Amino acid sequence: MEKLLEILKSVRDDIDFENEDKLIDNEILDSFDIVSIVGELCDAYDITITVDDMEPENFNSAKAILALVERLIDEM
Repeated sequence: MEKLLEILKSVRDDIDFENEDKLIDNEILDSFDIVSIVGELCDAYDITITVDDMEPENFNSAKAILALVERLIDEM
């Protein structure tokens, strides 16, 4: 989780990713933020995030993002 939080903070250091659980629902992250996060995650974890993975529930919290990353790593 630490590595993920560092990545998220590098994109938006003004958000409390550890406690926020409605990043998409409350429109805290915009589409540019998501594109930036996806790019950083793909580089950091050597994964591919597809259009099918771009569901709001996968990006609503750091825990949800971590679950997505772990699932993609397991599928490799």
